[in-house]
Amino acid sequence: MLLASGLFFVLASIYLNQQSLKKTAPILDEKSGELISVSFASEPVKIDEKFLEEKKATAKAQQSPNRIVIPSLNINLPVKEAKIVSGFWEVFPDSAGFGLGSAYPDETGNTVIFAHARQGLFLPLKEIKTGESVLVLTADAWYSYTVAEIKEVLPSQTEVIGPTDSSILTLYTCSGYADSKRLIVTAVKNSP
Repeated sequence: MLLASGLFFVLASIYLNQQSLKKTAPILDEKSGELISVSFASEPVKIDEKFLEEKKATAKAQQSPNRIVIPSLNINLPVKEAKIVSGFWEVFPDSAGFGLGSAYPDETGNTVIFAHARQGLFLPLKEIKTGESVLVLTADAWYSYTVAEIKEVLPSQTEVIGPTDSSILTLYTCSGYADSKRLIVTAVKNSP
């Protein structure tokens, strides 16, 4: 009986993983047809429309993050600008993404950086603790943040990556069984 229930669990896991893979849709460049990103397993990163409205009013030349470093977790990743494709931010298979429309590091607001929860990307993020340091680098400066909050949310709870009135950094990745939830790490900007 124990063997039968174990076999059922294994078969159910395989079936759920196959269903999850069917929902993962690659995003192709409209002009070249080349693969530019792959969405999170069950849902891409949907943007908050308020980001776009805010940016229209305050558009100016800014420097996007190009690297994120979390010393305690040995995370040191390149960051690419994640464009909006059909209402969703691109998600890259080989780097973190900075959600265009979210705040630039030198602005007041919510700077959103995300990556897959896999080895070489944000997999170690599940081990982060409050009080730990996160560094965000641009071409000319670096910004220091301290982790203030860690939580899991459902993919539909996009308000956690919406605009804010304070200078924060939101890190976003998959978590939970079969990537059914999102791990949200909120860090506050340290004074220069």
